[in-house]
Amino acid sequence: MIDLERHDDARNIARYYCLTVERNLFGEWSLMREWGRIGRAGRTHADLYDTHEAAQLALNVKLQEKCRRGYQ
Repeated sequence: MIDLERHDDARNIARYYCLTVERNLFGEWSLMREWGRIGRAGRTHADLYDTHEAAQLALNVKLQEKCRRGYQ
């Protein structure tokens, strides 16, 4: 599990983003993403992949994207 946060007091930004690769009940691999404002209920989305390697690659791509946007 990777937990990221982004803070900018000047713009009132306090957000989180969580990434996890896990296997679902049907044997597929899922990239689970959860995001939202810190202290509030967030949104969740699952992207399905056939292999663990494909899901891990998608996680790495999403992680790089979020780091470019200021998440740490």
